[in-house]
Amino acid sequence: MPKDDYKSLLKPEVINRVSGLSLISRVIVDGYLSGLNKSRRVGAGLEFSQYRGYEPGDDLRLLDWKMLARSGRYYIKQSEIDTHISVRFIVDASMSMLHKEDDISKIEYANVLVASLAHLAQTQGDAIGLLTVNNQKLEALQPAIGKQHFNRFLYQLLQLKNQGSWPQQLASEKLHNRSHKELIFFITDFYEKDEEIITMIKQLKTARNEVAVLHLLGKSELEFDYKGQVIFEDLETGAKVKVNAKDAKTTYLEALEQSIKTTKEALLASGIDYELFSLEDHIGEALHLFLKKRSAIF
Repeated sequence: MPKDDYKSLLKPEVINRVSGLSLISRVIVDGYLSGLNKSRRVGAGLEFSQYRGYEPGDDLRLLDWKMLARSGRYYIKQSEIDTHISVRFIVDASMSMLHKEDDISKIEYANVLVASLAHLAQTQGDAIGLLTVNNQKLEALQPAIGKQHFNRFLYQLLQLKNQGSWPQQLASEKLHNRSHKELIFFITDFYEKDEEIITMIKQLKTARNEVAVLHLLGKSELEFDYKGQVIFEDLETGAKVKVNAKDAKTTYLEALEQSIKTTKEALLASGIDYELFSLEDHIGEALHLFLKKRSAIF
């Protein structure tokens, strides 16, 4: 399958339906996994380690019948590590995530991104949970497994209403359980006033979890490819400013580069992964990050 096949599905009438979002996530994950070698597993959540001889009282479901046929002896697949985890997605539901380029908004890209990561997590037997946050409302769906839960997950993702801004203050306990082993993905455009987003993210990290931040920006935001006199509107406050694109470009790009550098360094210093995504980037890159972070938990 061509690498970018799924992009033909990125249309509002597809993205904004549970069935459509489910289809896109399946196409992306199947395409990604087709390029990977299958891992050796003995069931959802179990990592295969070795065989041992059958002993009275062993679970007969763990007998390896192929080994019996080859050797005439009874062997048990011995599994030592339960690799089930919870994967929690925290999505910035502020107004700035409505920024749109080439007919796709940051929040629509985020929905496809989250749906694909959640689909991959489900194939690993992991529980998935969702939090959508702004200063008007916090919606939570606790981690669980199963096809029915996945559909509910997608439904809640699509019910997200972007409004307001990120909360100035928010207790991290409302966003996750510090005592549980889990993988947290935080999806945001980092539109903040007083470092309220990065402060919250750093509070999420514990010795028992892994945290990855996916920073979403549009191509025009990254390259400032505007021409002539341009009026920019703050989606969260409504404030407008008129600038000459040519005069502002150098100053803007230097400030953006420094902001990204500072943010990345601060997160890495706290043991948190940072990945910058353009709305044009292939979502398969995030799936690679998921597998890397997941393996780091064990």
